[in-house]
Amino acid sequence: MGKYRELFASFFKIGIFTFGGGYAMVSIIQREVIDSRGWIKEREFLDLLTLAQSAPGPISLNTAVFVGYKMYGYRGAVTALAGVVLPSFIIMLLIASFFTQIRHNEVIDAAFKGIRPVVVALMFAPIIGFVKGMRSYAIAIAIAISLIIWYVGISPVYILFAGGIIGVLLAALRGKEVER
Repeated sequence: MGKYRELFASFFKIGIFTFGGGYAMVSIIQREVIDSRGWIKEREFLDLLTLAQSAPGPISLNTAVFVGYKMYGYRGAVTALAGVVLPSFIIMLLIASFFTQIRHNEVIDAAFKGIRPVVVALMFAPIIGFVKGMRSYAIAIAIAISLIIWYVGISPVYILFAGGIIGVLLAALRGKEVER
């Protein structure tokens, strides 16, 4: 199988079997590209994931684009994006065409209620993965920032911008310490 076909097939499979989108997809993407395929290392994935969270748009799509780009450049980015988006597009077309007939179906309603807890669990899985590699002070900072965003209502954009500036300043300070 060609490299682009393999990339497309992997992300198509992720797109088909992921409910809840966004953060629910991250752990599945991580398992596929690190554990199953060995395309990238875990540290690289975490860096790509951080970048994906910082970029505008859905995190699952951004992650697919960045992994595809890391693998095969622009063509890889487009291939991964097409693979992850196409299943949802097809499924939504099918649902839209039959929605009026199944809208009040008790079985369909029960199935969606059963899927909800699974989606929540899939959203928490990447968080646990992040925490494993963090030091205790970083976890405390993450919790404090989460509480500030939640209770004070500060936009996460400002927090991301401030975090980037602090990271650059700390790296610059470390660089000066190494030079001495």
